[in-house]
Parts: sequence; structure tokens; C-alpha cells
Amino acid sequence: MNSSLLLWGMLILPAIGAAWVLLPGLSVQTILKLLVAGVLAVSALGMPLIWQVFAAGPVQLVDGWLFLDALSAYHLVVLLVVFSLSSLFAMRYFGFEYRSGIFDALQARKLAALWFGTLAAMVLVLISGNLGLMWVGIEATTLLTAFLICVHLTPVALEAMWKYLLICSVGVAFAFMGTILVASCGRAAGLGDTAALQWTRLMAVAPRLDPATLKMGFLFLLVGYGTKVGLAPFHNWLPDAHSQAPAPVSALFSGFMLNAALYCLMRYVPLVEQSTGNAGWSRQLLVGFGILSILLAAAFIIFQHDVKRLLAYHSIEHMGIIALGIGLGGLGTFAALFHVFNHSICKSLGFFCAGRLGQLYQTHDMRSIVGALRTAPVWGGGLLGSLLALIGFAPFALFMSEFQIMQAAVASGAFWSLGLFVLGVGVVFVGALGHAITIAFGEPVSGIPAEAAGWLDRVIVYLPLSALLLLGVWMPGFVIKALEQAAHVLGTAL
Repeated sequence: MNSSLLLWGMLILPAIGAAWVLLPGLSVQTILKLLVAGVLAVSALGMPLIWQVFAAGPVQLVDGWLFLDALSAYHLVVLLVVFSLSSLFAMRYFGFEYRSGIFDALQARKLAALWFGTLAAMVLVLISGNLGLMWVGIEATTLLTAFLICVHLTPVALEAMWKYLLICSVGVAFAFMGTILVASCGRAAGLGDTAALQWTRLMAVAPRLDPATLKMGFLFLLVGYGTKVGLAPFHNWLPDAHSQAPAPVSALFSGFMLNAALYCLMRYVPLVEQSTGNAGWSRQLLVGFGILSILLAAAFIIFQHDVKRLLAYHSIEHMGIIALGIGLGGLGTFAALFHVFNHSICKSLGFFCAGRLGQLYQTHDMRSIVGALRTAPVWGGGLLGSLLALIGFAPFALFMSEFQIMQAAVASGAFWSLGLFVLGVGVVFVGALGHAITIAFGEPVSGIPAEAAGWLDRVIVYLPLSALLLLGVWMPGFVIKALEQAAHVLGTAL
């Protein structure tokens, strides 16, 4: 199929889906099925396009406004996997709430319309060749996902929504200022009004961009997009939003929305490096914020009692790990991109299992969610597996990507960064392992009904776990090639 049709279809189909689910008279079950069908249809359009990019090179349309290269195609794979799994789980999760009388057709229409809108906005971020249009996509995700936090209108959820909206809106405003400064560099280098924000045009004149102005712009971008990523110290919104949103929404937040913002930062790294003579200035900043995020998350993970807040702090930790890898460069960039996929599917699985166990136990307090392996073997086993993977337990794939980042630190002589990284992940390992053991092997609470998992439950849990185990012991050649191509876009030669 023509690449232009595929690109436009990935933007238009979610809009059609959003309009469809708003039609009156649809039942909750029908809306949830349409949600799954729409997301799977977008995935079916995206996969041939992604294959084409990795096989034949970048796709560019509308004079560079729409652009898909190896870096964005790789992130698009992660997006489609996370949305597909989350949509399947949403049908299970909200189906249970509907049968329990706490989810109705009005809420279902709101959820599905916002879900489709969020999908379209995140696709726009990844296929935008214009940095201004990419910023618009991120701003749209902020506005749309804010209302997903409070699908259930409770005072705590509303507070989390406003906190998220205010903090991230300020952050996105900083990113806007950074985008303007980068555009001014492009104008000064002789590019026209539109070309001054085209990523490919800027890369072509990167050595002529003013380093001082570009550095100032990157600082604004780092604060702005870093807030949406959840990098410390801009992370304050993240634990509240992740813990109060419904579990499928939390999975979207942690599984991809954070990656979308970090992807935006990645786009500017090769620009800054080429402008400043590859001095590593922007990468050093990413190393610093990555280490700070890991250490801060480690301190909070030890004392958590809410399982969803625990997973939220793991998000801060792993965004820090990815930023550290990008900052180290070389093998670190390869490992960081590998970690993007590993963390996304692992964290999505974690929120799936935490959400389902929360429905069974009627709480997210880990002191009450005990003996989950006996009460709900599928969901309890999935949560145990996801927590073990998140703390870097071998042979899960996250262990491999973290080990590669350690190798990159040794190769680059970043021994202080290596020491602080090992300290942070060591504290996380000990603290989170204690939580995982209690949840899985504690004495079950009386009165909790045993869970009879269906085939869909097993697919949602075992498919991500199998992928994490497989990639931990064997990486297919096409995966290595895709990661190498994506790393090359960031200026890394392996």
C-alpha cells in the first residue's frame, strides 16, 4: 500500500473512531469492542509502513511536514504495541467495572473518544518532520490525557488531573520557548520560515547554527519536555497521575506518553552536538538528569505502600536510565533505545496486573494485596514477573539493556556515573524485591474470591512476559538492525 495513504490513515482512522464511539445508543460492550478494533486497525496500517522505513529508508510527505525515519519508526512500534495491549486490557478492566455498576455508557464514550484522540496525537508526534508540529502533538496529549485521569470523578482524581495539567502545561510552555529559539537559529542560518523548523533542513545546516542560542534553546526544551518525561526534579505530577488514573490509562502514561516526550528531546540531541562540534554538551546534561532521576526514585521506592505509586516511581527511575544511556552515547544509545521497548511493555504489564488485583482486593495498598500468587495466579504472577524485570532481575531483557549501559559507562570512562547508577539500581533492587515478595507470597487475605482467568487474561500477561524473557536471552537480527538504524539517527555509530 502507498506510504502516504498509510501515514494519513494512521491520523484519520482514530478521528473516525472518536466520532463513531460518540454516537448515541451504543452499549458499553460495543464501545469497548470498537476501541479495540480501531486501535488494532491503526496498528495494521502502521506495521507495513514501519517495515518499509527500516527496509528502504525514511518516508517524507507534504514537503517534510510528515516524516518517518528509523528513530520515529522504532518508537512507532512501541506505541502500537502498548496501545494494542492496553486496549485489550481496557476491554477486560472496564468490562468488570460495568458489571459492577461503576462504569456506564457516558463514561465509556468519554474514555473511548479521548483514547482515540490520544492515539492520534501521539502518532502525530512521531510522524512530524516539523518540530513545531511535533510540539503541537505533545500539547494535544497533555490536554487529552488530563481528562483520562478522571474517568471516575473523585476528589483525589480531580486533584491529580489539575496537578498534571498545570505542571505539564508550564513544562510544554518552556518547550515552546525552546522551539522558538531553535527556529531563530535556523533563520539566522539562512532557512526560510517553514524550513527553520524542519528537522531534516536543520540537520543539513547544523554546523552553521549558533551554538549559544541553540544551547539556550536546549535548556528550555530539557526543562519543558523533561517535565512531561518525569525527569527529576520535574517529576512531581507523575506519582499522583499514575496512581489515580484507571489502570489502562496508567499503562498508556507510563508505557508510551513518557517515551513520546523523551523522543522529542532525542530529536534535538544530534542538532546540538553537530552545532557544538560533538563536544557532548547536551549528552552531559542528560547524564546528570538521568542519574538524579534514578537516585530520587530509589529513595521513594523503598517507602511506598501503594502499588501504583510504586510503579510510578519505577517510571521515573527508568526514564532516568534511558536518559543516562542516550547521554553516554555509543553502546549506551543502543541500550537506551532497547530499554525503551523493554520498559514500555514491562510497565504496561505491571499496571495491568496492579489494576486487576486492585479490583479483586478493592485496594492498591500493598500491605493488603498479599498472597496474590494463590488468589489470582495469572495476575499475581504477572505482577511478580513485571516487578522482577523492572529491578533488573536476570534473564529479563531489562537486565540486558541495563548491563549494556554499564558497559557504555566503562567504555567512556564515566566511572562516577557508573557508581551512582549502580548505587541507585541496587537500592531499587533491594527495596522493590521486598514489596514483590510480600505481594506474591504473603498469607492470602480471607474473603478475596479466587480469580478464574480467561484466555484473554493469559494473552495480556504471558505475551509481554514471554517477550521480556526471549529478548533477555536472544535478540533477533532484525531487532539489532532496527536499533542500530535508530541509534544512527542520534549520531551514534556502532
